[in-house]
Order: sequence, then C-alpha cells, then structure tokens
Amino acid sequence: MTFLYRDTVSWGPVGTVSVGFTERRLDLGDLAAPAVREAALAEVAAATGATPYLMHQVHGAEVLLVEDWRAPTWDPHVDALLTAEPGRALLARAADCVPVLLAADTGLIGAVHAGREGVRRGVVTAALDRLRALGAGQVRAWLGPHICGACYEVPAQLRDEVAAAVPPTWATTSWGTPALDLGAGVRSQLEAAGCSVVEVGGCTRELPVLHSHRRDGAAAGRLAGVVWRAA
Repeated sequence: MTFLYRDTVSWGPVGTVSVGFTERRLDLGDLAAPAVREAALAEVAAATGATPYLMHQVHGAEVLLVEDWRAPTWDPHVDALLTAEPGRALLARAADCVPVLLAADTGLIGAVHAGREGVRRGVVTAALDRLRALGAGQVRAWLGPHICGACYEVPAQLRDEVAAAVPPTWATTSWGTPALDLGAGVRSQLEAAGCSVVEVGGCTRELPVLHSHRRDGAAAGRLAGVVWRAA
C-alpha cells in the first residue's frame, strides 16, 4: 500500500520510528464491512511489518499502554495508545477529528484520537503526561489531516464551551458562522508540552481523497494515522 503521507525519525540507539496516514481507498471504520476492514488492516500490517492495534474510540481522555492489553480480542474504550515495544503498529482513526502520532527519544510511540471532546478534555496532554512518566524526553508529534476551522461549523454555545477550555480552538467558518479549529487546539497542547510538531495538513471535508463525516455523513469511512517501530 501507499500512504498518503509517510515520515521517519531516527533516535539513535532506539532505532527508527515511522509514521504514515492512510487515504480514502482504505476504510478502517467500525462500520466498515468486516472483510473490508480486515483487508485494510492486512495492508497496514504488510506495509509496516508490524501488528496493528486499534482502539474503540469514545471521545474521551483515557490512555492505554499496549503492554497492559488484556487479550487479543479485547476492544479497549480509549482514545490514546502507547507502547515501548517494537513490532507494534498503533492506529488512531478519524473522519474529521485529529489523528496525532507521537515518537519519543526513548523508543516509546503513541497514537491519539483527538475529537472535539478529546481536545476539550485534554487527551493529547494525558498521553504526553503518560509518556513523560514512562521516561520520555524529547517527543516529536505528527498532526494528521482533519477538518479545518474554516469548515467545522458548530453552535455558538458549543464554540464558547470548548474555547473556554482550549482558547486556540475558537474559529469562524469561511461563510461567517461559529466554528472550532481542532488542529489549532491540538497544536497548542503539543507545543505547551514541549513537542516538536509536524503538521501534515489537508482538510478532510475539502479533499475528496480523505474520509469526512461532515461531508459524507454516516457513510463516511475512517482514515488512520499509523505509528510503528520496526522489530
């Protein structure tokens, strides 16, 4: 498979961490037909040489260390996955929300699903706090394709509530109505935690090559941000 975007970072003795973001051809959503989703996961596994790990994303701020995984069939209700083990590919899926990938100088990696509630509740900050607690020093973050502030219209009260918690999210659509800029909010949280940030760019609503719930409704699939360290 070909990733829409792919990058690597080398941390010396701990080796190379790779990241990639998928596009519309693959559907990794919970509502995808089992055969479609399994085929997509098989492509991710083949492209990364690693075992893919998915989370049941619930727009919260819970963080799970993959080493604490209960069983192969477990479907954890969390919005951030971390691991120190090579040979594991962590996936954060989205169709307008912000997929965030993390790589630390200790070899720790993370995948975070940052939707409106996740940004407000601080899921990115929670993931970074856990990385630091596990010994991470320098952290690089990749902020994946997501709906832009010019497209993400919300009620004025909702904008005010989210912006009260994360001020950079306050935005206005290109047609002049209240909006949220989730990417700006996530970027501010990453930078406040001392991360270097790579913005992949691309508005999911505007670009047909990306999945978008705002554009396609319930029929929308899910793209994925994928981070892995070779075994």
